Amino acid sequence: MMIKWILRVFAILVILLTLFPYLSFNQWYVRIWDFPHLQIALLTLFALAFYFIKFDLKSKSDYAVVLALTGCFLFQSVKIYPYTAFADTEMGNASANVTTSLSVYAANVLQKNKKVEAVVKDVSKYQSDVVLLTETNERWKNAVVNKLEAAYKYSILVPKDNTYGMLLFSKHPLYEAKVKYLVEDTIPSIHTKVIIDTKDTIQLFAIHPAPPTPQHNPSSVDRDAEMMKITRLTRETEYPVIVLGDFNDVAWSETTALFQRVSGLLDMRKGRGFFNTYNANSWLMRWPLDHVFTSADFRVMQIERGADIGSDHYPFYAKLSLEPKLAEEQKLPPPSKEEVAKAFEQISEKETSQTASH
Repeated sequence: MMIKWILRVFAILVILLTLFPYLSFNQWYVRIWDFPHLQIALLTLFALAFYFIKFDLKSKSDYAVVLALTGCFLFQSVKIYPYTAFADTEMGNASANVTTSLSVYAANVLQKNKKVEAVVKDVSKYQSDVVLLTETNERWKNAVVNKLEAAYKYSILVPKDNTYGMLLFSKHPLYEAKVKYLVEDTIPSIHTKVIIDTKDTIQLFAIHPAPPTPQHNPSSVDRDAEMMKITRLTRETEYPVIVLGDFNDVAWSETTALFQRVSGLLDMRKGRGFFNTYNANSWLMRWPLDHVFTSADFRVMQIERGADIGSDHYPFYAKLSLEPKLAEEQKLPPPSKEEVAKAFEQISEKETSQTASH
């Protein structure tokens, strides 16, 4: 009897973990459960398998528990299925003999990380057109600028000691470059146009919003608001768009899903794999936190997760073809009025909290 009760408690815990992220709360201890959908799906399958050990064919409660666990497993599976190789790709492969391309490399280097050479070696391996390094302070700036300036003539350097510093390097000219503080005066984002060799202009946004964790931010309001402000900017530009960085959010969360629906940006991971970038120090608890989202003008030539650079994140690399004539083939449906309103509501929630704090 004791084993049955232990299994039931375990089953109830799994069910609660499945439902928790869908509560209407922004507190970190709720939002954090957006991340481990794959792990919870496996845990649900584990709970379901073990529950059958003591399953009683005459017990209605046993049927209810098994039915609930099965529903949870199916729900979790639906959430992660688009990021498996079995699903359709959202962003198409590059056409044959494509002539216009742009490669990007994004890495959260971990501010306290001392392995500068490992980072430089991985950057040099890919020879990406654009490189974004986050969690970079003055020490990091002084360590990498001399090593990269020969290959990267253009740069925007925003070192900070609060783990939100950003260093952006480019082989192509940067135009109308701005450093903005969308939600907090301590958390920068880089907004710039990139003029590539074909003279095409790309609008690039580099972001690193605060995560919903007790040591950083007790709620997800700041992160969500920054992401939604970026959607507003992507909707206003006439140029092909790339948004990259450490989003501190997983690809399948409700926030990122809303970000995609409102911005219209594509997720190259869908149909290709998870490419989990965090946590590099745990093989079990890993999920995709570092992203490169693009407008429908781009297609995929190559995607890779970078090497171990001594950080708690792996780098993320993507080589993209610019094919605007084929954009209509993969454009996402326009967002509904309700979705746009929800995005603006998240922006307003942050602005209201800022006004109240002053």
